[in-house]
This record gives sequence, C-alpha cells and structure tokens, in this order.
Amino acid sequence: MTPALLLIAHGSRDPRHAATVAALVEQVRAQRPALEVATAYLDHCAPRIPQVVGRLTDAVAVPLLLNRAFHAKHDIPAALRAAGAGLPVADVLGPSPLLLDALDRRLAEAGLDLASAAVRSRTGVVLAAAGSSDPAADAATRAVAAEWRRTRGWAAVEVAYASASGPRVPDALAALRTAGASCTAVAPYLLAPGLLPDRIAAAAADADVLADPLGPAPELAALLLERYDQGRLAAATVPALTA
Repeated sequence: MTPALLLIAHGSRDPRHAATVAALVEQVRAQRPALEVATAYLDHCAPRIPQVVGRLTDAVAVPLLLNRAFHAKHDIPAALRAAGAGLPVADVLGPSPLLLDALDRRLAEAGLDLASAAVRSRTGVVLAAAGSSDPAADAATRAVAAEWRRTRGWAAVEVAYASASGPRVPDALAALRTAGASCTAVAPYLLAPGLLPDRIAAAAADADVLADPLGPAPELAALLLERYDQGRLAAATVPALTA
C-alpha cells in the first residue's frame, strides 16, 4: 500500500492559519487524488499528532515548515515519539526552486509585472521571514534571497525579520532604495496569514508592492508532494541497505 502523507503544521490561534492549511491540503489532493492526506498540528489547532497517527497504518510525515529550525529538529520528532509513531519524516520545504516560483506568483498577483525584465531589473524585493534563534535557519533564508536575486534578475533582495533580531522591513526597504531600486516590493516568506504577516504588512506601508503569504499556492502543494516522495524513497531504501 502507498503510505499516507501526514502533513504536520505548527498551528496558530488565528483561524486563517488552519483555513490556509486546509486549502493547501485540497491542492495536494487535487494534484494526487489517489493519495491519502492527513493533517496534524503541533500546537493551538486540532487534531494533534496523537489523534491522527493511530488511525494511519503507514505514513510519511511531511513538516509544513520552510526552514530546518527548532520545530523541525526537535518538536516534530519528539511529538511523534511521544505518540509512539515511528514514522519517517521528510525534509522541510526550503530551499527549493518551487518556493521561488510561489514567491513570484504572489508578487505577480499583487500587480508586479514579472514578465518584464526591465521591471525586475529596477525592483528591489524584501524577503520578509519570521526569523529564528537558530543561525542556520536564518542563513538558509539569506541563501534563498541570494538565489532569488540571481535567478530572477531583481535589482536587489534584502532579508527582513518579523520577530527575533533585525533587520526589520523598514530597514530593508531603506537599504533597497539606497542600492538604487526605483520600485520596492515586500514578499512574506511565510506560509499562512497571522500575527507575523500582519506585522510585516503594517511595516510595509510605504512599499510599492506587498504580496500575500505563500498560502495554498500550487507550487507549494507540488513541493509537499516532492518532499513526500523523497521521504518515502529514503524510508524504503534504508531497510534494503541494512538488511
């Protein structure tokens, strides 16, 4: 039997978070109708991991996380162990070209003409992330920003954080203008609406373009399936190598 995809999201008190996760799951099901997809949350929302894993005979856990920080390294493995579930855990979503495609999609939907190389060459973009106490996670976000500029031809890409230490969105916008960008855009590197995206939006009041969070983008659904396939293959390979 094909293992189910167990999507593990962080959860939020903001109802928009769970609604976005549900919409993303529908995107995944639309792209692979025969695959069983279940959702569990680490915190704030239901169902939690113990409520879900007991009814899954076989599954690959896929974290709905952009970077490999504390939740991926510690919280999800600990929650699965506590639930008595020895499931294989796929990699986090980032980095991936599909995330860059999803970021592009949201900027285009916000009105930026991405088809024009001239527009891109004069546009500076703020990649506005949550921020992390894990230096490796923040370094991964900076690497995404560098790759986004290199592959898309932006005038510049600056990273800003909505929590943890700076720089903040206004600092990044000022840096873009100093670097000569005549148009500025803010792209939330976040999965769903909530407190941090709202904070980013408030701080981006003087940007020319403000994109929505990644949300249920089809590229994000495709990436979840890609991580699921990789996790399933890795789980099948390990017993064969150790037999």
